[in-house]
Parts: sequence; C-alpha cells; structure tokens
Amino acid sequence: MDFGPQGWPLALALLLGVVVGQKLPTRDEGLFQMQIRDKTLFHDSSVIPDGAEISGYLFRDTPKRYYFVVEEDNTPLSVTVTPCDAPLEWKLTLQELPEEASGEGSGEPEPLDQQKQQQVTVDEGTELFSYKGNDVESYVATSSPSGLYQLEMLSTEKDSNFKVYATTTPASDQPYPELPYDPRVDVTALGRTTVTLAWKPTPTGVLMGQPVQYCVVINKEHNFKSLCAAEAKISADDAFMAAPKPGRDFSPFDFAHFGFVPSDNNLNRGLTSNKISRSYTAKPKASDIQKVCIGNKNIFTVSDLKPDTQYYFDVFAVNSATNTSTAYVGTFARTKAEARQKTVELKDGKVSDVFIKRKGSKFLRFAPVSSHQRVTLFVHACLDSVQVQVRRDGKLLLSQNVEGVRQFQLRGKPKAKYLIRLRGSRKGASTLKVLATTKPSSKQPFPSLPEDTRIKAFDKLRTCSSATVAWLGTQDRNKFCVYKKEVSESYGEEQRRREQNQCAGPETRRKSEKVLCKYFHSPNLQKAVTTETITGLEPGKTYLLDVYVVGHSGHSVKYQSKLVKTRKYC
Repeated sequence: MDFGPQGWPLALALLLGVVVGQKLPTRDEGLFQMQIRDKTLFHDSSVIPDGAEISGYLFRDTPKRYYFVVEEDNTPLSVTVTPCDAPLEWKLTLQELPEEASGEGSGEPEPLDQQKQQQVTVDEGTELFSYKGNDVESYVATSSPSGLYQLEMLSTEKDSNFKVYATTTPASDQPYPELPYDPRVDVTALGRTTVTLAWKPTPTGVLMGQPVQYCVVINKEHNFKSLCAAEAKISADDAFMAAPKPGRDFSPFDFAHFGFVPSDNNLNRGLTSNKISRSYTAKPKASDIQKVCIGNKNIFTVSDLKPDTQYYFDVFAVNSATNTSTAYVGTFARTKAEARQKTVELKDGKVSDVFIKRKGSKFLRFAPVSSHQRVTLFVHACLDSVQVQVRRDGKLLLSQNVEGVRQFQLRGKPKAKYLIRLRGSRKGASTLKVLATTKPSSKQPFPSLPEDTRIKAFDKLRTCSSATVAWLGTQDRNKFCVYKKEVSESYGEEQRRREQNQCAGPETRRKSEKVLCKYFHSPNLQKAVTTETITGLEPGKTYLLDVYVVGHSGHSVKYQSKLVKTRKYC
C-alpha cells in the first residue's frame, strides 16, 4: 500500500518497529489542511501531526508516548504541552532514523520475513528537554536534526487531560494568539452582583487579521493557567457520578439514579448489609464555574454574582480557526457587600483579602476582645500602592502609602478600637492582604519582617557565573527561600509590576527557578543580616532575584525583587 504524501501512517509504522521502504514525505500544505479537518485520522493515534493541536488523556501512573518525525536536518522544531487538570511530567527525546527509512521505495508491501529483519531496535535516545509542573511549557529549537522524536508523558496525581502541539514551521504557523504588551485583566467596575472586566486586545486579531474571540471563565476557587484546565474542571463538575471503587457495592440510591427502581428485598438487604456502600457525591451547582465566550469584545460585565463574595476571573484569547488559546494574567475581586455592611470587621490573627476599586476606599475595624499592649498590623499590597490610615478611638496614629508589604507596630490601649482606612490607587484596582493581631510574633500567621525588605546586591562580588546578595532578618527564626529567573536586558521595574502579583507565594514558581531554602535569625538585630552567593549563572545575563520569608502557618511574604546582571567578561 502506497501512503503517498500523507506521511503519518509511515511514522506510525516506524513506531510499531517496521521500516517501510519509502521516502519520508515533506509537509504538503493543501493536504495537511484537509487532514486536520478529518479528526478520525489522529483519534487515539500515537503520531503527532505537524502543525495541529491534539488532545489526549493520561491514566494516573501510566506513561504514554507520542511520536513526531522530522525528515531533514536543520529543521526548526517547536513542541508545546498544555496540562489541563493535573501537573504532568514529560520529556522529549531524539532517536535517529535508520538508513533504510530514507531510501526510495517501490510502494509495494514487503514480505513479512523481510519486514521482521528490518525492525528497528529502539534505544533510550537523546533527551532534549524535560519538565514537571502544570504550566504551559514549550521546547523550541531553530535547527533540529532529522529523526524520530518521542514525547513521553506521565501524570502521578490523577487521571488527566492534556494538549500537545508540534510544528516544523513555527515562524509561519503562530498557532497560539499573542498576548498584548500589558496582559493583565483589569476590574473597571464593581457592584454587589456585577463585576466589569477589561483587557487589551491581542495583536493576533488586530494586526494579523486572524479570527480571534475571547472566553471568560468565572469561579470561586482560583485562577486557571489554561483554557483546557478550566474546561476540565467544568467537565468534572458536570460528570454525572464517579465510577465505583473495585469491590464496592452500589447503593440503592445509585440504582435509582441510573433509572432502576430497586425491589424491597434489595433495598432492605442494602440497608442492613455490613458491607459499606459507595457514597454518592452531589453534583456541584452549575454556577460554581462558568465559561462565557463573547466574540471579539474586550470589555465584559459579569452579572448574577453573590454580594460580598470573592471571584476569580480569567480571560482567554481563542483562535477560532484552530481552537488554540492563550491565557491572559487573571485577576480576582470581591463583590460589594450589602449597603448596610460599610465596615469590615477584622478578626485577631486572621488574614483578610481586601479588594479596592480604582480611587475607591475601604474601611476596616479592629476591636481586640482582651487587654493588649500593642497591635501588629500587616498590610500586603498585591498590585499597586495604597494609602493606609489608622485611627485609635478617633486619634490618628499613622498615614502612609504602602507598596509591597509593610508591618506596623501600634501602641495599645485598654478597650481601644481601631479604624483602618484603605484608599486605592489612581492607576487601577488594588488587592491586599491585611492582618491585625495582638498575639506574639511566634503565633502570627505572617512571618515577622524587618523594616527594610530590600535585597542588597554586591557589585564588587559579581562574577560571570555568580552574584552575591544580602537581606535583613529578625530575632524570630524564619524560613527563607531564594528564587532566580533569567530576564531580558530591557526588563525593568515597570514590567515587573505589570506581570507579578506580589501576594503570590513560592508555590507559584517553577521548581527550576528555586535556588535554596534556609532558616535564619539573630538575637541581635544589629547583626540580623544574611548573605548568599547564587551560582550557576551565565555571563552577561540579567536575572530577577526573589526572597520569600515563610511563616509558621505557611503564609509567605516576598521581599522587594532585585535585578542583577553577571559580568560579561572575567
């Protein structure tokens, strides 16, 4: 059988260990467009088509392999993996194609004995890239050798969906919509039951003329890193019921849901049996997570929300022709409380999430139930700076602008009540974490902080492969974790502010960015300073360094980020 220019069956034959005497085809664009419209060609196949995104499913702890053929040397290659509902482990390896595979063939099938003699012995191959996590991650090479590329994937947490895209023409394909210069989703209006969102349009639709629509996802739990992760959650919520565990009986309630009415005998036996029946979990309400696609509009008002409830909002740019998507930087907001709830009560030692609209204000009230000598107030501004005013029984104690994280020590007074006013920025909406407590620092959810949370870099100690930094600690023993990230030379403070939520902890960082974690404290505050030399850097590169201090209950605070550049010549 002659496969002609279609190509993918030949690759599949190679995977089965049979080398067909036929020249590997190049990609025919017209035929390729016809093929990707026929979904049956790639359904349940181990072959990744060139230039089309495929979807797959992994069973927990069961690896799965996909293959991709590159015919000619010096070919560009891009492979993108999108985890949907669980972190994945995946690696890409290269295996050279045998000499017989590149020869001219007659197109006639060979005898079985000859095919067996030409079976390929598969070895481990050369590992090109590996990753573990739930981020959308890509392997990109401008020049790749010819051969058989194997993508091996594993999910260790649970059964999971995923998407894979591979192409040998990444410069012209541009499968995923491009994000604008400012990729944030802004909250422009906030009500008791409505939230208005706005974002900058993708250049893919505006400049390149490709068909792009926007989809908005709303839920109460967390932001999503990809559209397929949100869709996997929606599918899980819509599932009728989970499969029973092996060895467990269905309860009569389960049979009723399947449309069978159990007999009285079966019902009584089920109720009196000592064997534990599988419990039925009620289906979540449809309103717990919503996906709305709104065309090419970049302003959207979400309605029918609950008052005084925190929601998470994500926007995805979707290429309507290919169904591929890119995630904007999501946001979260708490809807306004009922009109009578004008002041938020703070509980001693409990962290509260606060949302303030642009130029808006929020009042917080703290009334300790016991006598106290001092009050510790933590204010953590996640995005833009906010103005903080604190009054004790009407007397003004402080008025300051806060950017990042600040800790204030207020002198206490018996039966005193504290009124905290937070005023938002003129630039945009603000989100904060606020904690007020009379408890000693050892029992606080937030770690203790020095007054100065900057990271100091020693210019004279810079080398081509290392940078030495220092930061202040406190008298309390805290855990400090250091992270590094390579950035472009043009990366500046304004770009850092746009892209990073200062309240995000180290759990949001990639494992490859982690440098170390260590514990540190000093009884003498004058000596509470620690240094660290970060090695393994590349010459002439710019790095963004972050230090997180982690509290006893897991709450973390990030010091002010520091940009360092290694020496180019040593």
